[in-house]
Amino acid sequence: MFVGTFEHSLDDKGRLVLPSVFRSHLAERGFVSQYERCLGLWTEEGFAEVAKRLQAKVREGKASHNAVRAFAANATEVRPDSQGRITIPPRLRTYAGLERDVVIIGALDRIEIWDASRWRDVSSAADDSLTNAVTELGI
Repeated sequence: MFVGTFEHSLDDKGRLVLPSVFRSHLAERGFVSQYERCLGLWTEEGFAEVAKRLQAKVREGKASHNAVRAFAANATEVRPDSQGRITIPPRLRTYAGLERDVVIIGALDRIEIWDASRWRDVSSAADDSLTNAVTELGI
């Protein structure tokens, strides 16, 4: 399970140091792909589960084949190096608007990698959503 918020920077080669608390989950490898204006980073098992669920939605007619194509075609395998860095390919950095300052968040079943300014916008809306969910659902 991934939790927490961490501020980091991309280096000139597009490498990102993963927070130490996340590294052990991705020691062998992980997968990065597009995810709601940010990048999602999953363990191998987590990525397979998301792909399976997405394919099921296509079979049910609730998602298009293009969703599977985009998810798979834009995914890349990552392996943290000895310093805990992963390399984010240019096309994924462009998609997520990643330039220098990034925020890495734990989102329970995945890690999300956000451009810092985008995260500031999403974070305040997310806080309001949590408040509403707690109030309305009695969590």
